[in-house]
Amino acid sequence: MRNYKNFFGIYYLCSMKKISTTAQTDNLEGLEKRILSVFANNTNKDYSIKQVYGILGYKDRAVKLKVKEIIMDMMQQNILIKSGTRFVLHPQYVSKDTSPKHYVTGITEFARSGRISVIPDDASEEIHIASGNASSALDGDKVKVYLFPKKRGRKREGQIVDIIERKRVCFAGILNKKKYFALVTCNENEIPYDIIVHSYDNTIEDKTKVIVKITDWKQASNNPVGVITKVLGQPGDNDVEMETILVENDFSIDFPPQVLKQAEAIATVIPQKEIDKRKDYRKITTFTIDPKDAKDFDDAISFKLLDNNNYQIGVHIADVSHYVRPDTPIDQEAFNRATSVYLVDRCIPMLPEKLCNEVCSLRENEDSLTYSVMFEISPDAQVVSYSIDKSIIHSDKRFTYEQVQAIIDASEYGAFHQPSEFSPQITLLWKIAKQLREKRFAAGAIQFESPEFVFDLDEAKYPIAVHVKQSTPANWLVEEFMLLANKTVAQTIGKVSKDKAKTFVYRVHDEPNKEKVETFKTFASKLGYKISNSSRSKLVKSYNDIFEKVRGKAEQTLITNIALRTMSKAYYSTDNIGHYGLAFDYYTHFTSPIRRYPDLMVHRLLDAYLSGGQSEDKDFYEQCCEHCSVMERKAADAEHESIKYKQAEFLADRIGKIFAGEISGVSKWGFYVMLDDNKCEGLVKMTSLKDDFYQLDEDNYRIVGEEHGNTYQLGQKLYVRVVSVNMQKKQINFQLAE
Repeated sequence: MRNYKNFFGIYYLCSMKKISTTAQTDNLEGLEKRILSVFANNTNKDYSIKQVYGILGYKDRAVKLKVKEIIMDMMQQNILIKSGTRFVLHPQYVSKDTSPKHYVTGITEFARSGRISVIPDDASEEIHIASGNASSALDGDKVKVYLFPKKRGRKREGQIVDIIERKRVCFAGILNKKKYFALVTCNENEIPYDIIVHSYDNTIEDKTKVIVKITDWKQASNNPVGVITKVLGQPGDNDVEMETILVENDFSIDFPPQVLKQAEAIATVIPQKEIDKRKDYRKITTFTIDPKDAKDFDDAISFKLLDNNNYQIGVHIADVSHYVRPDTPIDQEAFNRATSVYLVDRCIPMLPEKLCNEVCSLRENEDSLTYSVMFEISPDAQVVSYSIDKSIIHSDKRFTYEQVQAIIDASEYGAFHQPSEFSPQITLLWKIAKQLREKRFAAGAIQFESPEFVFDLDEAKYPIAVHVKQSTPANWLVEEFMLLANKTVAQTIGKVSKDKAKTFVYRVHDEPNKEKVETFKTFASKLGYKISNSSRSKLVKSYNDIFEKVRGKAEQTLITNIALRTMSKAYYSTDNIGHYGLAFDYYTHFTSPIRRYPDLMVHRLLDAYLSGGQSEDKDFYEQCCEHCSVMERKAADAEHESIKYKQAEFLADRIGKIFAGEISGVSKWGFYVMLDDNKCEGLVKMTSLKDDFYQLDEDNYRIVGEEHGNTYQLGQKLYVRVVSVNMQKKQINFQLAE
């Protein structure tokens, strides 16, 4: 392979004097220069090899083969970039100024409208990428981008020149066996290229669903090469599809044997010598409040009326750190997973069942080891004092949210309920929680309520109904005391002078993206809602006002989802920047160590610091934070994918039925409709609209007919018929009902 980079003086020559492109080929160097001149004379244009032949006037077959060989060599050396079957000059040779300021790194985002963008690492203005400039990047990849010169009034644009890190290398797909190799065809929305498998177990049946791991993806080839890592089974089987979702997001259903062996060896009886080391809160009224199908109980709340008429309210959290020691097989597996994953039909726990459902769980009528934050709180919800201690508790009662809500409804509205011996305590806890909630929003917290989809499943795990779960005061009661405990723990470690600062794990949330806020402001105004973003307080008030106005209305899900897109994503970090959405200067995750690894890290750091230990290694914990943030996003993706699959499954038996809905998104392919009754979402394809030729008006969230001017606008009400469902792609197609 020749080093063609020595020829790049030719580009600057080309920019001053156009080189002749005659068919004469005196020598190899002359041929190379002529090929370079084709790309250098029009740096923004891409060419196929056939077009290069034509421009240079070559017809001889031997010369054509040499031209192809040179072009492929130039691509291997990153002088040319291949996009499909076409080539373009690498951006670093387009401008004489190749200083770092012309390059950024960031994460790709592929919108369903077809738009590709890169969110820079420094959170600056997002960069728009034309499809021809995306190289082989996929959604979520970390990439290097060359920035094109900024044009007045235009959004920042660029070209992806390098894939730094793939978000995913494992994909599920259907095996298509050939004579000497196989192709694995995956969901084209996730990876639009078949993956080539050269060697595999030939006993695997054709059309079986498998997991394939990409091992090589040269820029010279559209198709990546991979190996089969797992055979899942027949497409369409519920367990196969759920495991597909988990594996694609780097989660495993099964625990390694050494982890299970260690878990089984853990004693269930609490030694007296351990009890003697702890605060004993077993005689204080204590209970848990959780969903009715919960098995792992992370947290409990205790209540006691003090002699001065203040309340002693305890937040007690399972002491997982007592059982899960650093660098053990259980700890390593918990760190790798970093979180429990909640799919529609199952929970994949972070810890083995022996720990999460038995030993660590704060079960009714059992003694449990805990980490406790004990508050003295006045009747007007002022925190008078608090303490943080290792402890032991005894849960007197396991409540469901529904039971607690009945008690609250009775106290608030006089509704009838079956009295509980703990009703007075819950009533007083709710009064304190309500005041804490009011104060939090008065201080600038944003009242986000993300829609939570709930499926009613039959014995075969087939969805028979879908609805959106609404948060209730019972949820808020628990939420407020968990927030208070998390904030208090973070303040205890973080709110100190610089010379006393110690490494800690914070849950942080940055300010919203200004450009996205402006976009949301424009969108909201078109639906009759006003956004003021002249100050933080006005922006927060605008958000909360809108959320209050849309509560219970058909457009609630739509408005909330778009508002959430304006926000930065919360993440874990050792660098505290506060939590914008909660309006807390200090915040962490302390209350769910059974299902979140960051909470376990917080417990360990607390253990060290409260006993007088020195600051821990910041770099080590920052790396742990980054890993946990990544796995949290993957868990959210897995949950979303399971919802999409079950929604598709729910409508698969309802082909031809008509439903009411509203337009929830627009794209160059058509518009998406979310159904009112079950919140399933599908696409009305542009090609199904026969009355006009429609085009996307992305800035105004609509598609518009060229001839008659008919529009389909975000939020518009209409009726649609279910016409097809693709279970493998989790796609639902609608047509307008006549």
